[in-house]
Amino acid sequence: MSLAGIRCRTQLGLEAPLVHVEVNVGAGLPMFMLVGLPATVVKESKERVRASILNSGFEFPAGRITVNLAPADVPKRGGWFDLPIAIGILLASDQLRPPGRDIGGQGVELYGELALSGELKPTAGLLIAATHAARAGHEIVLPLANAEEACRVRGLLVRGARHLLEVCAHLEGRRTLPPAIPPASPAIGALAGGFAEAPDLADIRGQAHAKRALTVAAAGGHSLLFIGAPGAGKSSLARRLPGLLPALNEAESLEVAAIASASVSGFDARSFGRRPFRSPHHTASAIAIVGGGRYASPGEISLAHHGVLFLDELPEFDRTVLESLREPLETGEVCVSRAARRVQYPAAFQLIAAMNPCPCGYLGDPMGTCHCPPEVVTRYRRRISGPLLDRLDLQIEMPRVKARELLAAGGGVESAGTAAMAASVLHAREAQIQRQGICNARLAGQEVLRHCAPDQAGGALIDAAAEKFGLSARACHRALKVARTIADLAGERDVLAAHVGEALLMRATDRRDDG
Repeated sequence: MSLAGIRCRTQLGLEAPLVHVEVNVGAGLPMFMLVGLPATVVKESKERVRASILNSGFEFPAGRITVNLAPADVPKRGGWFDLPIAIGILLASDQLRPPGRDIGGQGVELYGELALSGELKPTAGLLIAATHAARAGHEIVLPLANAEEACRVRGLLVRGARHLLEVCAHLEGRRTLPPAIPPASPAIGALAGGFAEAPDLADIRGQAHAKRALTVAAAGGHSLLFIGAPGAGKSSLARRLPGLLPALNEAESLEVAAIASASVSGFDARSFGRRPFRSPHHTASAIAIVGGGRYASPGEISLAHHGVLFLDELPEFDRTVLESLREPLETGEVCVSRAARRVQYPAAFQLIAAMNPCPCGYLGDPMGTCHCPPEVVTRYRRRISGPLLDRLDLQIEMPRVKARELLAAGGGVESAGTAAMAASVLHAREAQIQRQGICNARLAGQEVLRHCAPDQAGGALIDAAAEKFGLSARACHRALKVARTIADLAGERDVLAAHVGEALLMRATDRRDDG
């Protein structure tokens, strides 16, 4: 007796093609075959399914069992095929008799890895399958531990089960699995992206110029480079950026969660609604940063989508890694191509980087002595190419904080806390969305000229700066976008010369002569 039509999906990047599990139980020598391009983990499901069926009180058919995962030309991977295979075998052997027989025609998708006892274990990547199931108008049955994750998808009926027997009882109509209830999401719509654990900006003493630059970067979504001696506070400031950023909306939260679900580490439901903050070590490979591997998994730049990618000790990263950031910084997406697969991942991340002024770190520091020869300093700085520097909107030099500043009682704008600065960032972002639909850093081409054009004095100022420092067209456009953000923070409708001047002062490497 054969059965076709049990539905599940296989994950290919951010796609999840529908898979029909077709089971045939027939006469002949005992044999259990899986066909349809199954990965090793899917092939190993044979023993898990056999043990779970027997330990759940059913009989395992003694004849020839053929399980076809259709379509045949799509690779199948993931442990979630265990449950549909087990249900298919029970249906084909007449041990499970649901009303109507045709589970596939009822718009149900089944997912779950089976333990040998028949218990359903959580599996990674189900958020992507849930998203596609909702688009198809299907309901899904999955492990109870994955129910909270799947419930994040609006309009999807989710039923969670702990054991194979519970799924069988539900399909036969003896005991219906209750719909899972979506958890409350206090992070959605909350100020500062729900990043409650982000350290407070008020804890940083001094560095008023760097704090101002951090606020501008948060308001406009701009990339930022801190340059300073060890201990100047570069990393501490960078880690406070997520607390300044506006909250993700529901659509953005699902995008971030789906990318995490496609990654090796999977999606943590507790992080839903929070902007990601990724800080890879400088020994990370190009594949780890951009994405790739056997299954074309997303890299750090995609895992930082709608969030922050922090690269500490920027010149210590491999040159290939740094150059691979150039296209994603412009386009907001990355294409990961392999011999058998091509996946397009979003990568609209905000790059924050930090570096020392020289290999020893003390060039220009009155409190330290630098012994680096000029040619060594030049070689160190040239590890970061001109095209990449051009794409860093803000480049801020940070001097060492003096002891009296560390011990000061505080006060003033430079000591304002994260909550106060986040409120001004939120107002500036709202102005940008109302005016142009995107943040200033994402403006391109004619949009820059339309929304960021300065007044006459501002135009003369940037023209003079371009002539004196040899600014490229890209650098001029990025300076104008920063000036537009500064105007938004000030509540100004027009971009004035003062805004342009401040934007130019925040591009330190354009004014530096490395000889």
